Amino acid sequence: MKAIILKEVGEPQNLVLADVPLPTIAANEVLVQVKAISVNPVDAYVRRNKAYLDAVYQTQGNEEHIILGWDVSGIVTELGASVTKFKIGDQVFGNFKFIGQANAYAEFIAAPENELVLKPDNVTFEAAAGATMAAMTAWVSLVNHGKIKKGDKVIIHGASGGVGHYGVQFAKHFGAYVVGVASGDNRDFVLGIGANEFIDYKSQRFEELVTDADIVHDSVWSDDDKHIERSLKALKPGGTLLSLIVYPETEFVERALSEKNVKVLRVNVTPNPTYEHDMEYVARLLSSGEVKTHISHVFPLEEMYKAHTIVQTKNTVGKIIVVP
Repeated sequence: MKAIILKEVGEPQNLVLADVPLPTIAANEVLVQVKAISVNPVDAYVRRNKAYLDAVYQTQGNEEHIILGWDVSGIVTELGASVTKFKIGDQVFGNFKFIGQANAYAEFIAAPENELVLKPDNVTFEAAAGATMAAMTAWVSLVNHGKIKKGDKVIIHGASGGVGHYGVQFAKHFGAYVVGVASGDNRDFVLGIGANEFIDYKSQRFEELVTDADIVHDSVWSDDDKHIERSLKALKPGGTLLSLIVYPETEFVERALSEKNVKVLRVNVTPNPTYEHDMEYVARLLSSGEVKTHISHVFPLEEMYKAHTIVQTKNTVGKIIVVP
């Protein structure tokens, strides 16, 4: 089969098309013919950082090929001996073996049955693939950790991005008042997916415009660790700060609680014991049309390097999809 292998840690051009053996499946796994792959910022990050590649991909050192990727949609073509959840021909999607070696940049993948769910018939493979890691990150942050509820005022940073655009839509589903923060160029997009207010982070200080938020979903890929300090200022007493990138220091967490009664949580999407339930909920929202995947680019498998070139800018609107 064809797959994209990482020749060595470094630039996007190190991702090359190659012939590799078809994966074998364990008793609890299914073989899936991949129809669409979602590319995330973490993919590009591990591609160019050896320490993170070792940690996230869980490199053993004896791999014949390094094949990145964790997010797919496709068709079940083979069942492991103990599989009961699916049948051959089922259309499925999911984010699987994260952290670990999912090897998703390929024409076929072997995935545990409990890390995939059925794709709704009225949702494209591309849209379903997009609603995997990015959607789960937003869901785990706002729903599982943030306990979002009707009437909450929520700030969504990076509201036009992969995680952010799902976050806006999930927040609206639960009846929240949403303040989307993004570049001014994406104002119409963010308001169009349901945000009640828009703040241009390039020309405005969000913490000066909003000081009574119940929840701040801080997913900024920034080298500025002080961004969460600004998010803290935007919260009212008793609020919740959800930090997706920065690991808050203990002193910061304790100070936020003692001075403002704000709970600071570092969001981690894995392990997630409610994964199947959450993914099935997302599948229903996709099927109903209440939540939609915005796809900004679609590339063929051999042009995976182009997807990485764009996603590593951290300025992607919605999702980038690759199709074998």
